[in-house]
Amino acid sequence: MTVFEHLGELRRRLMISIVAVVVAGTVVFIFAPEIISWLIQFYNDSAPKGTPDKFIFTGPLDAFATRLKIATYGGIVLALPVWLWQLWRFITPGLNPKEKKYAVPFIISSIILFAMGAVVALLTLEPALKFLLNIGGSDLQPLLTADKYISLVSLMILAFGLSFEFPVVLVFLLLARVLTTRQLRSWRRYAAVVIVAFAAVITPSQDPYSLFAMAIPMYLFYEGSIIIGRVLKR
Repeated sequence: MTVFEHLGELRRRLMISIVAVVVAGTVVFIFAPEIISWLIQFYNDSAPKGTPDKFIFTGPLDAFATRLKIATYGGIVLALPVWLWQLWRFITPGLNPKEKKYAVPFIISSIILFAMGAVVALLTLEPALKFLLNIGGSDLQPLLTADKYISLVSLMILAFGLSFEFPVVLVFLLLARVLTTRQLRSWRRYAAVVIVAFAAVITPSQDPYSLFAMAIPMYLFYEGSIIIGRVLKR
């Protein structure tokens, strides 16, 4: 395959992924009010007593922009199987037949891990919000805009979902012989430090609960990838 054919294939895969995100985003846009009502419950359970139980918006376009933001993030998540499949189909020409057979497990495990990350993000959301809303003391009362809250929740779900793809990336690198299990074993101490630093940077809420809720599973995934890599070598 020539360079131009490779670029054409990349463009085609990207277009399919974008169309899938747009279609999924349209569906999410329709159900955005129900999604907002569900997400606001986490805030109501975390906010100090006397805090308004509804969000505000300060501009005439803010409500529409918030709904559009939910549709965008939701479309990316809902279209996950499509764009992961397109990604795999793009990289498979460089793999041998034995490695190509991992396509379906790659897609399924990626979807399951992303969903697990999203669930952990939502489980972490309430203690994270309690920490953030109360850390300023009783003299500060939260009055959040819908836009900022939805952005925080959406980014948390995406951050946790993508970080939970860590073992898929490691196993793929092991299959592609970019890494070896021996290297991963020798890097354990450094990996722990890097993972904690990564979690501290990527968690949008910047609270300790989210940090450890992301870092601990990622390190466990690191150890699990070593085991999986050794099994696949047999």
